[in-house]
Amino acid sequence: METAPRSEPLLRPERDVYTVARLNREAHGLLERSFGMLWVEAEISNLSRPASGHWYFTLKDAQAQVRCCMFRTRNSLLSFAARDGQKVLVRARLGLYQPKGEFQLIVEHMEDAGLGALKRQFEELAARLAAEGLFAPERKRALPALPKRIGLITSPTGAALRDILNVLRRRFSAARVLIYPASVQGSLAAAELIGALRLAARHGECDVLILARGGGSLEDLWPFNDERLARAIAASPIPVVSGVGHEIDVTIADFAADVRAPTPSAAAELVVPDAADWLESCARAEARLMRAMRRRLGEVRERLRWLEGRAQLASPVSRLFEQSQRLDEHEQRLERALRRRLAAAGERLRWLSGRAALVSPSIRLARRALELEALEQRLGRALRHQQPARAGALPERERRLWQASPIARLRAASARQATLTTRLEAAAGQRVQRARERLLPLVRTLQAVSPLATLERGYAIVRTPEGRIVRDPASVPPGGLIEARLERGTLKARVERS
Repeated sequence: METAPRSEPLLRPERDVYTVARLNREAHGLLERSFGMLWVEAEISNLSRPASGHWYFTLKDAQAQVRCCMFRTRNSLLSFAARDGQKVLVRARLGLYQPKGEFQLIVEHMEDAGLGALKRQFEELAARLAAEGLFAPERKRALPALPKRIGLITSPTGAALRDILNVLRRRFSAARVLIYPASVQGSLAAAELIGALRLAARHGECDVLILARGGGSLEDLWPFNDERLARAIAASPIPVVSGVGHEIDVTIADFAADVRAPTPSAAAELVVPDAADWLESCARAEARLMRAMRRRLGEVRERLRWLEGRAQLASPVSRLFEQSQRLDEHEQRLERALRRRLAAAGERLRWLSGRAALVSPSIRLARRALELEALEQRLGRALRHQQPARAGALPERERRLWQASPIARLRAASARQATLTTRLEAAAGQRVQRARERLLPLVRTLQAVSPLATLERGYAIVRTPEGRIVRDPASVPPGGLIEARLERGTLKARVERS
C-alpha cells in the first residue's frame, strides 16, 4: 500500500506595513508633487496670531473649509491686516501637517479679494490695449525742448497742482501754465478727464499736457484705468505726460501717455528744462559761436591779405618795379661778368706779352750782339797775339767769320717778330670786337626795360624820406613828405590830401 506524499503549506505574500509617520510623510510628498502652487479664493475664519508671528486660520466657503498656515516671513510682507470674515485670494501649496495628519494649505501670498478682481480687470485691459498697439513705443511722441505753454489736467484743489506749480516756478519761471480743471477721483472723474483732454486738443493752445493727481489706493486711482481715457490720451494731438500717484503706482493712463513720470513733481521736471542748465548751455553756445566767428574772421582776414598780395603782384606798377629790380640785378651781374672777362683777357694778354718778350728777336739779337762783341774782343786779342804767325790765314778766316755771323739770323728773327706782333694785335682786336658784339644787345635790352627808360617817358618813382616806395595813397598821411625821382633829378613835396 502506497502512501501519498504530504502537500507543502501555501506561501503567503510578505506584508508592507506602514507606520503612521511614514503614511503621513508619503502622503505629504504626494500632495506637494501632485498639486503644486494653487490660487484659492475664500473667507477667513478662526484667525489666530500666536507669539511666533505665524498666522493660523481657516478658509471656507458655503460648502467646505480647509485649515491654513501663513508663516511670519510671508505675512510680514502684506500691505493690509487680515481679519475674520474678510474675503481673500491666496496663493498656496497643498500640504499635510504630519504630526497630526491634518490636511492644510501653506499660504505664500494673500490679496484682498476685491483688489484682486480690480487687478485682474487691470491686467486684462492692459493686455487687450497692448495687443491693439495702443502702447507701442513707435507711436510715442517726443516732448518739446522748450514749451511755450503747458496744460495741466488735474484737480484745482489737489496737492498735485501745488507741487507742479512749485517745480515749474523753481526750474523755469518763464513757463506759462493753463489749467484744465477736472475731478481725479470718483465715478465722474474719467468723463471729466476725457472732456479736459478734448478741450485742450480743440483749442490747441498748449505744447504739452500733464495729466496728474496725487497718490492713493487702487480704488482711488481707478478712473485713470478707464479704457475711454486711455484711448483719448492716445488720440490727443498734443503730447501727454502722465504723473499719477507715487512711483509704485501704475495705471493704464501711464501706458497710453507719451511719457510716464513717477510723480506729479517729476512730470513737471520732465516738461521744462532747468533754467540754470539752459542759461549755462546758452553761454556755452555763445562761447562756441564767438570762437567760430573769430576763427572765421581770421580766415577771411588771411584770405584778404593773400588777395591783396596777389593784387600787388598782378599790379602793372608792382611788376614794373619788380622788373626794374631784376634789370638792376642783371646789369650788376653783367658788369661783374664783363669785368671778370676783361680782367681775364688782360691777364692773358700780359701772359702772352711775357711769352713774346721771352722769344722776342730783338732781345735775342741784343743777347747775341753782346755775345758777338765779347767774341770780337777775344778775337782782337787773339789776333794781336797771333797776327804775325797767321797773317796769311786772315782773309780765309775773315770770310768764314762773316759766313757764321748772326746778322742774317737776326734779320730773319726780326722779320718773324714783326709778323707775330701783327698777328697778336689782330687776334686781341678780334677778341675785344666779339666781346663788344655780345655785350651791345644785352646793354640795349637793359636800357629798354630799365626804370631810367621809364622815367624818360615821363613817369616818376615816388618814395618816402625813408626810401620806401609809395604804392598806395593811403600809406602817406596828409602833411607827409614824399620824394619823386624824375628823369633828371628829384622833387620833394608835401602831401595835402590823399
